[in-house]
Amino acid sequence: MKEIPANDIVEAVAAMCVTANHELPDDVQAAFEAAYAAEEAPAAKEIFRQLLENSALSRESNLPLCQDCGLAVFFVEVGEDVRVTGASLRQAINDGMVKGYKDGYLRKSSCDPFTRKNTGDNGPAVIHFDLVPGDNLKSG
Repeated sequence: MKEIPANDIVEAVAAMCVTANHELPDDVQAAFEAAYAAEEAPAAKEIFRQLLENSALSRESNLPLCQDCGLAVFFVEVGEDVRVTGASLRQAINDGMVKGYKDGYLRKSSCDPFTRKNTGDNGPAVIHFDLVPGDNLKSG
């Protein structure tokens, strides 16, 4: 049985939230660059130019790519031989998401579906769990 401290999960999830909102994946960046180079319509070419400029500014300034950082959704593979200590896995992920949104200065735009009031911390995250063989924990 592999034990993983909840705080390790909190820190990893916080870092994931900041990275996801500050850096375009290499394949997306490359696709935008290729689309910009191939685009012939002036308006569409300008949109790609702005997306590329925004990506560069985000990397340089360490500010989010977009004003609205959206709802945090996690896909988690949990090994059958993993035990989280110090808190539940769900709580650790939610605490990490809250920390990441705070530390990364990300907009908290989630609203309670019944009251329609902003939750104030973008929680709770949407978490999809998949129980798999082994002693690893993986999220994306």
